[in-house]
Amino acid sequence: MNLEPAHRQAKEEFARRDPESMAFNAAVTYRQETQEFVVPFLGADYLVKYPGGEVKDASSGQEVPEEIRIVLLHYLARSSPARVEGRLISFQELPGGFIYTGPFNNRAVRPLVSLFGDKPDLLVQAAKMLGGSQVAMGDVAVNIPVLPKIPVTFLLWLGDDEFPPSGNVLFDASAPRHLPTEDYALLPGLALGKMRKIIQSGGR
Repeated sequence: MNLEPAHRQAKEEFARRDPESMAFNAAVTYRQETQEFVVPFLGADYLVKYPGGEVKDASSGQEVPEEIRIVLLHYLARSSPARVEGRLISFQELPGGFIYTGPFNNRAVRPLVSLFGDKPDLLVQAAKMLGGSQVAMGDVAVNIPVLPKIPVTFLLWLGDDEFPPSGNVLFDASAPRHLPTEDYALLPGLALGKMRKIIQSGGR
């Protein structure tokens, strides 16, 4: 998939915004002296340079995959002052979400069930490594602060003799105020990828 046009557009949109307003709306730190944002994302900090939009891992200084660069630029440029509401909605309830239902299920719901459907304790363990917590929903559920204003809830129903495990991924009702729907088709998969690495490394 060619992400270059989307990346270029995201950088242009980001450069047009006022940095102080972006920092306030996105609930992140802006370092005036170095002209860079510090953006917590999936348990790590990323540095986003203003106005050029370069994105680096704060701990290693390395560049990050293009899809992450796009999401972080979108988050900074598009976040509104809206706060987390604490009310959950499904992907289909996001604007135009029904268009992306297939990709969302393939990138989010199926990998969630495949990874954790028969190992729900590992879901809880991995979520806590990313700053998340267990919540009382379904059979097992966790809430992970993917970005400062974007918590994502991963929900499992455990299987039995008649039915296989199933799952869903839910978002806060404020989600449409901060990112376009296509980014929400991507975010859970990025979180699950990080959780898979945590499990494979033995929870470190």
